[in-house]
Amino acid sequence: MDSIVGLTKSLLTEVGEDPDREGLQRTPLRVAQSLRFLTQGYSQDIETIINGAIYEEDYDEMVSVQNIEFYSLCEHHLLPFFGQCHVAYIPDGKIIGLGKIPRIVDVFARRLQLQERLTNQIAQTIQEQLNPRGVAVVMEAEHLCMMMRGVEKQHSKTKTSAMLGGFRKDRRTRMEFMELIRSSSR
Repeated sequence: MDSIVGLTKSLLTEVGEDPDREGLQRTPLRVAQSLRFLTQGYSQDIETIINGAIYEEDYDEMVSVQNIEFYSLCEHHLLPFFGQCHVAYIPDGKIIGLGKIPRIVDVFARRLQLQERLTNQIAQTIQEQLNPRGVAVVMEAEHLCMMMRGVEKQHSKTKTSAMLGGFRKDRRTRMEFMELIRSSSR
């Protein structure tokens, strides 16, 4: 953490600030602590997060967890992007504790990211852990790198999706999930 503190002091100087000014004296430490928190996903292990919460169950209908808030950092500008994630899967003999799905989202969101990669990582992890008949992930996010700089479009949202198995092959299954998302945001 000491190196992040030193780098932050240098950064403050480079942008024209005095890191010894009263309001900035503790900023390098706060930035280091903040970055550690915002990138904690690098030090987290999926197996530890799931902690055995995968259960045998004879259930074969869609399971959907929607409106999962997430916060991440754009790897291109180190600016936040944030929004909601919607996840569904069709079990094939195994289900996962519902609280584990938002934790999986957080493991990958708490890294320097691209929304497209984040969407795929969540879907692939659920596929690998459960081997379900299908997995769907849709993410909607606002990117401060688009809102505060560059194109400066404050009301733009980016939507990404990953559809695996039955959600990719069966249009009706995919449409059922999309309708569930639409109805939850009304």
